[in-house]
Amino acid sequence: MKTALVISYVFIMSLSLEIKAQSIKNLRLLQNPGFTDGKNSSQNLFNDTLVSSTLIYISKEVKLHKHLEHAEHVLVLEGEGEMRLGTEVFTIKKDDLIFIPKNTPHAVKTISAIPLKVLSIQAPLFDGKDRVVLE
Repeated sequence: MKTALVISYVFIMSLSLEIKAQSIKNLRLLQNPGFTDGKNSSQNLFNDTLVSSTLIYISKEVKLHKHLEHAEHVLVLEGEGEMRLGTEVFTIKKDDLIFIPKNTPHAVKTISAIPLKVLSIQAPLFDGKDRVVLE
């Protein structure tokens, strides 16, 4: 019985390390934004049925839109932007964390010399079907 437990533990630990290594590997791929003609670039990081994590490079802007079924957190990693959230407009910069409740109109324009780099975390899983463009 002890042997089976040790083997199970070793298997679970090796699987855990493999998942952690994959996570680190994915994050290291994020150095190249992959812009083409000034368009925005994004890379899906991790998804399951409850949440989606996406790295987004915003070269110029994200037009006004809302999500009918998703709440979103946006963490600014680099750059500065002018964000519209509902009826408010304010400046965002590195280390700012913005919460966007579901069904709330939002948009952002890059105002820095470098692209705005953000981590977007949406819950539940984002499949794009509930995104409503408002402009």
